Amino acid sequence: MIILGVDFGDSRTGLAVCDKSEMVASRAGCIQGGFKKALEGTAKTAKDLKAELIVVGNPINMNGTEGPRSAKCRDFAAELEALCGIKTVLYDERLTTVTAHSFLTMSGVDSRQHKKHVDELSARLILEDYMKLRKNRGEI
Repeated sequence: MIILGVDFGDSRTGLAVCDKSEMVASRAGCIQGGFKKALEGTAKTAKDLKAELIVVGNPINMNGTEGPRSAKCRDFAAELEALCGIKTVLYDERLTTVTAHSFLTMSGVDSRQHKKHVDELSARLILEDYMKLRKNRGEI
């Protein structure tokens, strides 16, 4: 199944997509702009890529509670599903942005350049983790 991974942000939204066999996740772009632009751009990308499922990262607090950012992601996911008609699920994305920054640093990317890459990388990490979950559950 083709799955689109989304790291929704107030100013940038990173996207990643996997192949039909759910073996490899790769970057699928970054949308600049607020809620409405992210919503429209993500819906268009999902349709263009023929995504069958969309996974939106849900930034759960470290203590397991949902805060304002999580509520915004929940709203984004619900509106996205209504807009494009593709099933959308929320997936716990605790620490993916921190992991993405660490990965970029270890890869030798100058910290001033992180902003260009971190959102797509975070989306890819969310999607890869979700794909592992599906595999462990026997869903693929």
